[in-house]
Amino acid sequence: MITIKVMKARLIIASIFFMMIAGAKAQVHYETIADSEHPGNKILKGIINKDILKNDTSYKWYSDNQKIYMHPDSALVNAFERNKDRAHYIIFGGTWCEDTQFILPKFFILQEKAGISNDSITFYAVDRNKQTTGNTASLYNIVNVPAIIVLRDGKEVGRVVEYGKTGKWDKELADILNL
Repeated sequence: MITIKVMKARLIIASIFFMMIAGAKAQVHYETIADSEHPGNKILKGIINKDILKNDTSYKWYSDNQKIYMHPDSALVNAFERNKDRAHYIIFGGTWCEDTQFILPKFFILQEKAGISNDSITFYAVDRNKQTTGNTASLYNIVNVPAIIVLRDGKEVGRVVEYGKTGKWDKELADILNL
């Protein structure tokens, strides 16, 4: 009899495998949805990457929020750099979500300064119900966004949701990486 824990572990490993295949083919699978709460805005849903946000003028918040984090603490950058070949990040965020808009541009600054490969990050955009394509958000028990999940050897070693427990999401991620 297979336990729920074993089944969940297998599902996570399978989802990572499929994410890596999708990344290897450089395909982006997402849809654009009109934002019913803010007419004129659009919501992305599915697997995206930072370049989509960086290059679409609809997401001006991306570059604006990167500008205020151009020089993150060197200890944080070092923690990310030391683990750049050991960690994989799964991110769930909403293009409509103010917390995502504030945190993720800064996360990507850390990624770039630490030399973390884009292939080490899988980014799921969620709709206002915090769902993405393929029921992946449910698999990872996503309730709030952004959620940054750190994996090693296909296993979750920790996650930071929204601003984390202390309000210092970046330090909490570094702490997870330093375990």
